[in-house]
Amino acid sequence: MKSVTSTRKITRTMEMVATSKLRRAQARVQEARPFAEKVASVVENLVTPEIAELEPILRQPERIRTAAVLLITSNRGLCGAFNVNLIRKARELLAYLAESEVETEFHVVGKKGIAYFRFRGVEMATMRTDISDAPTADQARELITPLAERFVEGELDAIHIVHADYQSVMSTPPVARKLLPVYVPEEGPKRGAYYILDPSAQEILAKILPLYLTNVTYRALVENAAAEQGARRTAMKAATDNADEFLTTLRRQYNRARQAEITQQIAEIIGGAEALSS
Repeated sequence: MKSVTSTRKITRTMEMVATSKLRRAQARVQEARPFAEKVASVVENLVTPEIAELEPILRQPERIRTAAVLLITSNRGLCGAFNVNLIRKARELLAYLAESEVETEFHVVGKKGIAYFRFRGVEMATMRTDISDAPTADQARELITPLAERFVEGELDAIHIVHADYQSVMSTPPVARKLLPVYVPEEGPKRGAYYILDPSAQEILAKILPLYLTNVTYRALVENAAAEQGARRTAMKAATDNADEFLTTLRRQYNRARQAEITQQIAEIIGGAEALSS
């Protein structure tokens, strides 16, 4: 009972800490989403087949031969199946690319993902453990910029990112998104007559595409952080509830055993007294 009570204190404390961090993580997600959606909308409205031929970052490979996969996991455990689901999604993507005869290089963020794939003997091109629960845009830029530069140079034909999609505290499914190449419609976007571009669409895209890639990566980091705290809060609440149930069971067993011992002692005393009186 003392051991379970001590463990319950730990899980309850971790639940409270996760709840506090979750509120801040949710705020970051809510702040990042509108900007990311607007930037994506601008890109979609500006990209045309003609501009794609001129802008290096809009390169459309005829065939995907090499691809980079960026997996984002957590640095800490005790968050249920959060990391397991992300790792499973990454393995499915790697298997699919291998079946498609695509040469892949693997980049992992988070100690849990690194430890798993290192144990499995999977080669990792880069490993990052310095990204905290409150990721920044600079960290997102550090992650995606080298890969985007290699895409422009033709060393990579595609870039995928695997992270948790924060929908609610109870729903954080893993997703795999293709960052590059950017989808280019066969026909140009249907812009209204009110669209006036100054400077040209190509100049605008040259400035906004790096921002778009950084923002998509940053959104993946903040959503993953929020999903991690939500999963940890859920897991620690379940552990605390289980500890409460276990304590109730142990108290009943203890009380029954103590009552049985007292009853036995009373019976022995009565038996002894009757023996003396006879």
